[in-house]
Amino acid sequence: MELKDYWQTIRRRWKLVVVVFLLCVAAAGFLTWQATPQYASSARIFVSTTPADTSDALAGNTFATQRASSYVDLVPTRKLADRVANDLGGAAANDPQSLRSAISAQVVPETVNIVLTATDPDPTRARDIAQAYAEALSDLVADLETPPGKRDAVITASIVDNAQVTSSPVSPQPVRNIGLGALLGLVIGIGLAVLRDVMDTSLSSSDDIGLVTSAPILGHINSDPAAVKKAPAVALAESTPWAEAFRVLRTNMQYVDVDHERRVFVVSSSLPAEGKSTTAVNLAITLSMAGERVALVECDLRRPLIARRLGLDEAVGTTSVLIGKVSLDDALQTYDGTDLSVLACGQLPPNPSELLQSQAMEVLIKDLRERFDVVILDAPPLLPVTDAALLSAQADGMLAVVRHGKTTRDQLRHALERVEQVDAKCVGVVVNLAPAKKSAGYGYGYGYGYSYASEQPSAGKRTKATKIDTATSRGADADVQSSPGV
Repeated sequence: MELKDYWQTIRRRWKLVVVVFLLCVAAAGFLTWQATPQYASSARIFVSTTPADTSDALAGNTFATQRASSYVDLVPTRKLADRVANDLGGAAANDPQSLRSAISAQVVPETVNIVLTATDPDPTRARDIAQAYAEALSDLVADLETPPGKRDAVITASIVDNAQVTSSPVSPQPVRNIGLGALLGLVIGIGLAVLRDVMDTSLSSSDDIGLVTSAPILGHINSDPAAVKKAPAVALAESTPWAEAFRVLRTNMQYVDVDHERRVFVVSSSLPAEGKSTTAVNLAITLSMAGERVALVECDLRRPLIARRLGLDEAVGTTSVLIGKVSLDDALQTYDGTDLSVLACGQLPPNPSELLQSQAMEVLIKDLRERFDVVILDAPPLLPVTDAALLSAQADGMLAVVRHGKTTRDQLRHALERVEQVDAKCVGVVVNLAPAKKSAGYGYGYGYGYSYASEQPSAGKRTKATKIDTATSRGADADVQSSPGV
């Protein structure tokens, strides 16, 4: 990953980074608040020899320096702790083990000075421990350095700075602790963000889709909860980014399979809950609003949704026509306020796959192709069942709907493999529930108005008045040519 990739990851996962950062800062603050204040007190000892003349001074100083390091090693010993405990009264609070953990000693570099430091929640007790250790160490050195039969020690350890009571605790240090917590939070947060981004195989950008298929991305449908609550025809007639996204999709569909005047497309997805039925319904309505003769056929014979979404009768539909119960003319319904013809599901059959690959289904698709300019078949998801793949083999192509941030690369890859196994093709991808604020790889601007114009007749085509969004038609070429990204 390059530096810009890390930055993009932080931008995408900034919520995770912020949450981890705040948790670490809060944890550092809580631990600091809960910690018992510790006070420190120090005593200083000077180690010296008694040279006979000046020539012995240098040698004596070197000897004293070496001895000072040895005396520091005596500080944590049990024997010295017992002495200090006795000097402090020998109470239970002066347990030798606790005293050994409360004291530390070090030699000041390039000197013969030893600094003894005691820490304790009580500043007075810290002073007493440090002073007691200094006195006990001085006595111990005198005992060890006095030759047998002599009264004077060769080396003396003199206390030159007695321990004092301090008023400020040495720990905890709120500024340092919270600063370390903040730094640790940033490191962990960014690390988790990068790890999650590396392990995340969901489709969240045009590049992700491009790794799976070379089919063009025909549209990005953003999330609009307000539009979902309205009737589709009403919501799609408004000048909103959500409605404009379907107009862009409609415009791009005009460039798909241009060799055929009458086209049949299957709309499917990898798994349920990716928005394929909603996309099929709104695409069909948008095409119908542009003057196309459109038929929307419910081919999801397991979990049909179109009739309820459009408020139509779901008792008669595709299954009724396939078993010869009613004619196609009687089964087709017109969605209010539009010229869209809808063939609902009808009664749920026990054998959906057999019906969809029957000769009757082939005849139905042929009949619909002759009657309409565009036929949209809303098929079941590709991975759970094979219905959509079977229908794709009879259609001009399949439109794959992927849910932004949910559908994974493997899911889309396996779904398209099923389509290719029946010698069908994916004509394009629609990204559903994309973020409202799209990245540079997705972006469309909606800061302009929408006007209408009449479509000019072309050679070999019928002459008809079609409402076209001028803003959409200007960007259509650039939009559809970007494969796999927009």
